[in-house]
Amino acid sequence: MDGIRGDAPQEPNPLRRLTPDLLRRRTSMKWRTYAPDVLPLWVAEMDVPLAGPVARALTRAVEIGDTGYAHGPDYAEALASFARERWGWEADPARAALVPDVMLGVVEVLKLVTGPGDAVVVNPPVYPPFFLFVRHMDRRIVEAPLDDEHRVDLAVLEDAFRSATAGGRRAAYLLCSPHNPTGTVHTAEELAAVAALAERYGVRVIADEIHAPLVSPGVRFTPYLSVPGAGRGFSLMSASKGWNLAGAKAALALAGPDAAAELAALPEEVAHGMSHLGFIAHTAAFAEAGPWLDALLAGLAENAALLADLLGERLPGVRYRPGEATFFAWLDCRALGLGEDPAARFLQRGRVAVNPGPDFSTGGAGHVRFNLATSPELVAEGVRRMATALG
Repeated sequence: MDGIRGDAPQEPNPLRRLTPDLLRRRTSMKWRTYAPDVLPLWVAEMDVPLAGPVARALTRAVEIGDTGYAHGPDYAEALASFARERWGWEADPARAALVPDVMLGVVEVLKLVTGPGDAVVVNPPVYPPFFLFVRHMDRRIVEAPLDDEHRVDLAVLEDAFRSATAGGRRAAYLLCSPHNPTGTVHTAEELAAVAALAERYGVRVIADEIHAPLVSPGVRFTPYLSVPGAGRGFSLMSASKGWNLAGAKAALALAGPDAAAELAALPEEVAHGMSHLGFIAHTAAFAEAGPWLDALLAGLAENAALLADLLGERLPGVRYRPGEATFFAWLDCRALGLGEDPAARFLQRGRVAVNPGPDFSTGGAGHVRFNLATSPELVAEGVRRMATALG
Protein backbone atom coordinates (compact mmCIF):
# COMPACT_ATOMS: atom_id res chain seq x y z
CA MET A 1 0.00 0.00 0.00
CA ASP A 2 1.21 3.49 -0.86
CA GLY A 3 2.74 5.09 2.24
CA ILE A 4 3.23 1.86 4.20
CA ARG A 5 6.83 1.33 5.24
CA GLY A 6 8.64 -1.86 4.25
CA ASP A 7 7.77 -5.54 4.45
CA ALA A 8 6.77 -5.82 8.10
CA PRO A 9 6.22 -9.02 10.09
CA GLN A 10 2.75 -10.02 11.21
CA GLU A 11 1.20 -7.48 13.62
CA PRO A 12 3.94 -4.85 13.46
CA ASN A 13 3.76 -1.72 15.54
CA PRO A 14 0.95 0.17 13.72
CA LEU A 15 2.41 3.49 14.86
CA ARG A 16 5.43 2.91 12.60
CA ARG A 17 3.50 2.06 9.43
CA LEU A 18 2.35 5.36 7.93
CA THR A 19 4.53 8.04 6.41
CA PRO A 20 3.93 11.76 7.01
CA ASP A 21 3.12 12.20 3.31
CA LEU A 22 0.31 9.65 3.54
CA LEU A 23 -1.01 11.16 6.76
CA ARG A 24 -1.18 14.58 5.12
CA ARG A 25 -3.61 13.08 2.58
CA ARG A 26 -6.16 12.37 5.30
CA THR A 27 -9.21 14.61 5.36
CA SER A 28 -10.27 14.21 9.00
CA MET A 29 -10.01 16.77 11.78
CA LYS A 30 -6.53 16.00 13.07
CA TRP A 31 -4.73 16.66 9.80
CA ARG A 32 -6.98 19.35 8.29
CA THR A 33 -7.74 21.78 11.14
CA TYR A 34 -4.37 23.54 11.09
CA ALA A 35 -2.14 24.90 8.35
CA PRO A 36 0.10 22.38 6.56
CA ASP A 37 3.21 23.56 8.41
CA VAL A 38 1.69 22.67 11.80
CA LEU A 39 2.45 19.24 13.30
CA PRO A 40 -0.88 18.00 14.76
CA LEU A 41 -0.48 16.15 18.06
CA TRP A 42 -3.83 17.01 19.57
CA VAL A 43 -7.27 15.48 18.90
CA ALA A 44 -8.00 11.78 19.59
CA GLU A 45 -7.09 10.33 16.23
CA MET A 46 -4.26 7.83 15.82
CA ASP A 47 -1.74 7.81 13.00
CA VAL A 48 -2.29 4.14 12.19
CA PRO A 49 -3.69 2.02 9.36
CA LEU A 50 -6.89 0.10 10.03
CA ALA A 51 -6.49 -3.24 11.75
CA GLY A 52 -6.65 -6.00 9.14
CA PRO A 53 -9.84 -7.67 10.44
CA VAL A 54 -11.62 -4.31 10.52
CA ALA A 55 -10.56 -3.37 6.99
CA ARG A 56 -11.65 -6.77 5.67
CA ALA A 57 -15.04 -6.57 7.41
CA LEU A 58 -15.71 -3.12 5.95
CA THR A 59 -14.58 -4.21 2.49
CA ARG A 60 -16.96 -7.18 2.56
CA ALA A 61 -19.83 -4.91 3.60
CA VAL A 62 -19.16 -2.41 0.84
CA GLU A 63 -18.87 -5.17 -1.76
CA ILE A 64 -22.41 -6.38 -1.06
CA GLY A 65 -23.89 -2.97 -0.30
CA ASP A 66 -24.49 -3.81 3.37
CA THR A 67 -25.12 -0.20 4.35
CA GLY A 68 -28.54 -0.28 6.01
CA TYR A 69 -29.48 0.13 9.66
CA ALA A 70 -27.44 -1.50 12.41
CA HIS A 71 -29.21 -4.44 14.01
CA GLY A 72 -28.68 -7.48 16.17
CA PRO A 73 -26.55 -8.68 19.07
CA ASP A 74 -23.21 -9.12 17.28
CA TYR A 75 -21.58 -5.96 18.62
CA ALA A 76 -22.66 -6.61 22.22
CA GLU A 77 -21.60 -10.25 22.01
CA ALA A 78 -18.18 -9.30 20.61
CA LEU A 79 -17.69 -6.80 23.44
CA ALA A 80 -18.76 -9.41 25.99
CA SER A 81 -16.18 -11.89 24.68
CA PHE A 82 -13.47 -9.21 24.74
CA ALA A 83 -14.43 -8.21 28.30
CA ARG A 84 -14.34 -11.82 29.45
CA GLU A 85 -10.89 -12.41 27.96
CA ARG A 86 -9.26 -9.10 28.86
CA TRP A 87 -10.93 -8.04 32.09
CA GLY A 88 -12.46 -11.21 33.52
CA TRP A 89 -15.89 -9.60 33.43
CA GLU A 90 -19.09 -11.27 32.30
CA ALA A 91 -20.93 -8.47 30.51
CA ASP A 92 -24.53 -9.36 29.71
CA PRO A 93 -25.47 -8.56 26.07
CA ALA A 94 -29.12 -8.59 27.15
CA ARG A 95 -28.44 -5.43 29.16
CA ALA A 96 -26.87 -3.51 26.26
CA ALA A 97 -28.33 -0.95 23.88
CA LEU A 98 -26.98 0.40 20.60
CA VAL A 99 -26.21 4.14 20.67
CA PRO A 100 -24.62 6.39 18.03
CA ASP A 101 -21.44 7.09 19.98
CA VAL A 102 -20.30 7.35 23.59
CA MET A 103 -21.17 10.99 24.23
CA LEU A 104 -24.58 10.76 22.59
CA GLY A 105 -25.10 7.61 24.64
CA VAL A 106 -24.21 9.57 27.76
CA VAL A 107 -26.78 12.16 26.79
CA GLU A 108 -29.49 9.54 26.32
CA VAL A 109 -28.74 7.86 29.65
CA LEU A 110 -28.70 11.23 31.43
CA LYS A 111 -32.19 11.83 30.03
CA LEU A 112 -33.30 8.58 31.68
CA VAL A 113 -32.03 9.40 35.17
CA THR A 114 -31.99 13.22 35.47
CA GLY A 115 -34.07 16.19 34.42
CA PRO A 116 -33.43 19.83 33.49
CA GLY A 117 -31.68 21.68 36.30
CA ASP A 118 -30.35 18.51 37.92
CA ALA A 119 -26.65 18.19 38.65
CA VAL A 120 -23.97 16.09 36.97
CA VAL A 121 -20.74 15.56 38.91
CA VAL A 122 -17.44 15.39 37.00
CA ASN A 123 -13.75 15.04 37.93
CA PRO A 124 -11.69 17.79 36.31
CA PRO A 125 -9.36 18.13 34.59
CA VAL A 126 -11.50 16.04 32.27
CA TYR A 127 -12.60 15.56 28.65
CA PRO A 128 -14.06 18.92 27.53
CA PRO A 129 -17.26 17.53 25.91
CA PHE A 130 -18.40 16.46 29.39
CA PHE A 131 -19.03 20.13 30.10
CA LEU A 132 -20.36 21.05 26.67
CA PHE A 133 -22.90 18.25 26.34
CA VAL A 134 -24.12 18.45 29.94
CA ARG A 135 -24.68 22.20 29.84
CA HIS A 136 -26.41 21.93 26.48
CA MET A 137 -28.88 19.56 28.18
CA ASP A 138 -29.67 22.20 30.81
CA ARG A 139 -27.99 20.21 33.58
CA ARG A 140 -25.71 21.77 36.19
CA ILE A 141 -22.03 20.83 36.46
CA VAL A 142 -20.70 20.11 39.95
CA GLU A 143 -16.93 19.65 39.99
CA ALA A 144 -15.07 17.16 42.17
CA PRO A 145 -11.45 17.74 41.11
CA LEU A 146 -8.92 14.92 41.11
CA ASP A 147 -6.24 15.07 43.78
CA ASP A 148 -2.59 15.95 43.16
CA GLU A 149 -1.88 12.35 42.15
CA HIS A 150 -4.68 12.46 39.54
CA ARG A 151 -6.88 10.12 41.54
CA VAL A 152 -10.48 10.44 42.72
CA ASP A 153 -10.58 12.22 46.09
CA LEU A 154 -13.40 10.46 47.91
CA ALA A 155 -13.89 13.24 50.45
CA VAL A 156 -14.20 15.82 47.67
CA LEU A 157 -16.51 13.49 45.75
CA GLU A 158 -18.76 13.06 48.77
CA ASP A 159 -19.03 16.82 49.16
CA ALA A 160 -19.97 17.07 45.50
CA PHE A 161 -22.61 14.35 45.86
CA ARG A 162 -24.03 16.12 48.90
CA SER A 163 -24.22 19.40 47.01
CA ALA A 164 -25.62 17.79 43.85
CA THR A 165 -28.50 16.10 45.71
CA ALA A 166 -29.35 18.99 48.06
CA GLY A 167 -33.07 19.57 48.28
CA GLY A 168 -33.83 16.06 47.12
CA ARG A 169 -32.76 16.69 43.53
CA ARG A 170 -31.74 13.84 41.26
CA ALA A 171 -28.08 13.74 40.26
CA ALA A 172 -25.65 11.75 38.16
CA TYR A 173 -21.91 11.20 38.27
CA LEU A 174 -20.17 11.13 34.90
CA LEU A 175 -17.10 9.03 35.60
CA CYS A 176 -14.24 9.02 33.07
CA SER A 177 -12.65 5.56 33.37
CA PRO A 178 -9.84 5.34 32.37
CA HIS A 179 -9.43 9.04 32.87
CA ASN A 180 -8.85 11.44 30.00
CA PRO A 181 -6.48 13.37 29.97
CA THR A 182 -4.43 12.06 32.91
CA GLY A 183 -4.41 8.37 31.96
CA THR A 184 -5.38 7.31 35.49
CA VAL A 185 -6.85 3.81 35.77
CA HIS A 186 -9.18 3.67 38.76
CA THR A 187 -8.65 0.63 40.96
CA ALA A 188 -11.33 -1.89 41.91
CA GLU A 189 -11.18 -0.59 45.47
CA GLU A 190 -11.64 3.01 44.37
CA LEU A 191 -14.57 2.11 42.15
CA ALA A 192 -16.23 0.09 44.90
CA ALA A 193 -15.89 3.12 47.20
CA VAL A 194 -17.44 5.31 44.48
CA ALA A 195 -20.35 2.88 44.15
CA ALA A 196 -20.93 2.92 47.90
CA LEU A 197 -20.97 6.73 47.97
CA ALA A 198 -23.32 6.86 45.01
CA GLU A 199 -25.75 4.50 46.72
CA ARG A 200 -25.59 6.50 49.94
CA TYR A 201 -26.55 9.73 48.17
CA GLY A 202 -28.76 8.28 45.45
CA VAL A 203 -26.44 9.44 42.67
CA ARG A 204 -26.57 7.52 39.39
CA VAL A 205 -23.15 6.63 38.01
CA ILE A 206 -22.56 6.76 34.26
CA ALA A 207 -19.08 5.50 33.38
CA ASP A 208 -17.50 6.63 30.12
CA GLU A 209 -15.20 3.65 29.50
CA ILE A 210 -14.26 4.43 25.91
CA HIS A 211 -10.53 4.17 26.66
CA ALA A 212 -10.83 0.79 28.40
CA PRO A 213 -9.04 -1.17 25.63
CA LEU A 214 -6.08 1.23 25.87
CA VAL A 215 -4.71 0.17 29.25
CA SER A 216 -0.94 -0.21 29.44
CA PRO A 217 0.62 -3.70 29.62
CA GLY A 218 0.65 -4.94 33.20
CA VAL A 219 -2.13 -2.59 34.36
CA ARG A 220 -5.54 -4.00 35.26
CA PHE A 221 -8.70 -2.27 34.09
CA THR A 222 -11.80 -2.79 36.23
CA PRO A 223 -15.17 -2.20 34.53
CA TYR A 224 -17.37 -0.08 36.78
CA LEU A 225 -20.33 -2.45 36.48
CA SER A 226 -18.19 -5.30 37.81
CA VAL A 227 -17.69 -3.85 41.30
CA PRO A 228 -19.97 -4.46 44.30
CA GLY A 229 -22.75 -1.93 44.62
CA ALA A 230 -22.73 -0.83 40.97
CA GLY A 231 -26.02 -2.48 40.05
CA ARG A 232 -27.80 0.83 39.42
CA GLY A 233 -24.99 2.15 37.25
CA PHE A 234 -24.43 2.46 33.52
CA SER A 235 -21.42 2.16 31.24
CA LEU A 236 -20.70 3.45 27.75
CA MET A 237 -18.19 1.44 25.71
CA SER A 238 -16.87 1.53 22.17
CA ALA A 239 -14.00 0.37 19.98
CA SER A 240 -13.53 3.87 18.58
CA LYS A 241 -10.48 4.89 20.60
CA GLY A 242 -8.76 1.50 20.76
CA TRP A 243 -8.90 0.92 17.00
CA ASN A 244 -9.11 4.49 15.63
CA LEU A 245 -12.75 4.26 14.56
CA ALA A 246 -14.06 7.65 15.70
CA GLY A 247 -15.45 8.35 12.23
CA ALA A 248 -17.24 4.97 12.12
CA LYS A 249 -19.87 5.86 14.70
CA ALA A 250 -20.97 3.06 17.04
CA ALA A 251 -21.15 2.49 20.79
CA LEU A 252 -22.93 0.46 23.43
CA ALA A 253 -24.76 1.57 26.56
CA LEU A 254 -24.69 -1.11 29.25
CA ALA A 255 -26.74 -1.26 32.43
CA GLY A 256 -26.19 -2.89 35.78
CA PRO A 257 -28.85 -5.43 36.77
CA ASP A 258 -30.83 -2.86 38.76
CA ALA A 259 -30.83 -0.35 35.89
CA ALA A 260 -31.80 -2.71 33.07
CA ALA A 261 -35.45 -1.63 33.01
CA GLU A 262 -34.44 2.02 32.62
CA LEU A 263 -32.08 1.25 29.75
CA ALA A 264 -34.83 -0.80 28.09
CA ALA A 265 -36.91 2.40 27.98
CA LEU A 266 -34.42 4.01 25.61
CA PRO A 267 -36.30 4.88 22.40
CA GLU A 268 -35.60 2.44 19.59
CA GLU A 269 -34.82 5.35 17.29
CA VAL A 270 -31.64 6.08 19.26
CA ALA A 271 -30.04 3.00 17.72
CA HIS A 272 -30.80 4.29 14.24
CA GLY A 273 -28.21 7.02 14.73
CA MET A 274 -25.46 4.39 14.74
CA SER A 275 -23.61 3.82 11.48
CA HIS A 276 -24.08 0.26 10.22
CA LEU A 277 -20.52 0.35 8.90
CA GLY A 278 -19.50 1.47 12.36
CA PHE A 279 -21.38 -1.48 13.88
CA ILE A 280 -19.54 -3.84 11.54
CA ALA A 281 -16.14 -2.23 12.19
CA HIS A 282 -16.48 -2.19 15.98
CA THR A 283 -17.72 -5.77 16.07
CA ALA A 284 -14.70 -6.92 14.05
CA ALA A 285 -12.35 -4.94 16.27
CA PHE A 286 -13.55 -6.52 19.51
CA ALA A 287 -13.94 -9.99 18.01
CA GLU A 288 -10.84 -10.33 15.85
CA ALA A 289 -8.36 -7.48 16.25
CA GLY A 290 -6.89 -8.20 19.70
CA PRO A 291 -3.37 -8.92 18.37
CA TRP A 292 -3.36 -5.61 16.51
CA LEU A 293 -4.36 -3.86 19.74
CA ASP A 294 -1.54 -5.57 21.62
CA ALA A 295 0.97 -4.33 19.04
CA LEU A 296 -0.46 -0.82 19.41
CA LEU A 297 -0.21 -0.92 23.21
CA ALA A 298 3.44 -1.96 23.02
CA GLY A 299 4.10 0.91 20.60
CA LEU A 300 2.37 3.40 22.85
CA ALA A 301 4.47 2.27 25.82
CA GLU A 302 7.62 2.82 23.74
CA ASN A 303 6.43 6.29 22.75
CA ALA A 304 5.66 7.22 26.36
CA ALA A 305 9.18 6.21 27.42
CA LEU A 306 10.63 8.12 24.46
CA LEU A 307 8.64 11.23 25.36
CA ALA A 308 9.87 11.10 28.96
CA ASP A 309 13.50 10.88 27.77
CA LEU A 310 13.12 13.67 25.23
CA LEU A 311 11.45 16.01 27.70
CA GLY A 312 14.27 15.39 30.16
CA GLU A 313 16.77 16.38 27.49
CA ARG A 314 15.00 19.25 25.73
CA LEU A 315 12.35 20.51 28.16
CA PRO A 316 13.40 19.57 31.70
CA GLY A 317 10.95 22.09 33.14
CA VAL A 318 8.00 20.05 31.88
CA ARG A 319 6.63 17.58 34.43
CA TYR A 320 5.40 14.33 32.90
CA ARG A 321 4.25 11.22 34.69
CA PRO A 322 3.24 8.56 32.14
CA GLY A 323 -0.36 7.51 32.58
CA GLU A 324 -1.61 3.96 32.83
CA ALA A 325 -4.04 4.21 29.90
CA THR A 326 -5.14 6.20 26.83
CA PHE A 327 -2.76 7.47 24.14
CA PHE A 328 -2.37 10.89 25.74
CA ALA A 329 0.39 12.51 27.76
CA TRP A 330 -0.73 15.15 30.27
CA LEU A 331 2.15 17.62 30.49
CA ASP A 332 2.57 20.11 33.33
CA CYS A 333 4.24 23.12 31.75
CA ARG A 334 3.73 25.60 34.57
CA ALA A 335 7.46 25.88 35.31
CA LEU A 336 8.06 27.19 31.78
CA GLY A 337 6.38 30.50 32.59
CA LEU A 338 4.06 30.41 29.59
CA GLY A 339 0.90 31.31 31.46
CA GLU A 340 -2.36 29.42 31.63
CA ASP A 341 -2.31 28.26 28.00
CA PRO A 342 1.14 27.02 26.90
CA ALA A 343 -0.46 25.37 23.86
CA ALA A 344 -0.95 28.81 22.31
CA ARG A 345 2.80 29.50 22.49
CA PHE A 346 3.70 26.05 21.14
CA LEU A 347 1.36 26.58 18.20
CA GLN A 348 2.40 30.13 17.42
CA ARG A 349 6.15 29.78 17.72
CA GLY A 350 6.75 26.04 17.44
CA ARG A 351 4.07 25.18 14.87
CA VAL A 352 2.95 22.16 16.86
CA ALA A 353 -0.69 21.69 17.93
CA VAL A 354 -1.44 20.16 21.32
CA ASN A 355 -4.65 20.46 23.34
CA PRO A 356 -4.85 23.48 25.67
CA GLY A 357 -5.05 22.46 29.32
CA PRO A 358 -7.64 25.10 30.29
CA ASP A 359 -10.16 23.35 28.02
CA PHE A 360 -10.21 20.55 30.63
CA SER A 361 -11.36 22.99 33.35
CA THR A 362 -10.07 23.01 36.95
CA GLY A 363 -6.50 21.72 37.14
CA GLY A 364 -5.84 22.30 33.46
CA ALA A 365 -4.19 25.72 33.55
CA GLY A 366 -0.53 25.55 32.56
CA HIS A 367 -0.93 22.07 31.08
CA VAL A 368 -1.22 20.59 27.60
CA ARG A 369 -2.41 17.25 26.28
CA PHE A 370 0.02 15.61 23.84
CA ASN A 371 -1.15 12.81 21.52
CA LEU A 372 1.29 9.89 21.63
CA ALA A 373 -0.47 7.85 18.95
CA THR A 374 1.95 8.65 16.17
CA SER A 375 5.38 7.54 15.02
CA PRO A 376 8.41 7.89 17.31
CA GLU A 377 9.84 10.28 14.73
CA LEU A 378 6.87 12.61 15.03
CA VAL A 379 6.94 12.38 18.84
CA ALA A 380 10.54 13.56 18.68
CA GLU A 381 9.67 16.29 16.18
CA GLY A 382 6.87 17.48 18.46
CA VAL A 383 9.23 17.88 21.40
CA ARG A 384 11.80 19.63 19.20
CA ARG A 385 9.16 22.15 18.08
CA MET A 386 7.97 22.72 21.64
CA ALA A 387 11.52 23.44 22.74
CA THR A 388 11.99 25.79 19.78
CA ALA A 389 8.92 27.74 20.92
CA LEU A 390 10.76 28.76 24.08
CA GLY A 391 13.53 30.52 22.19
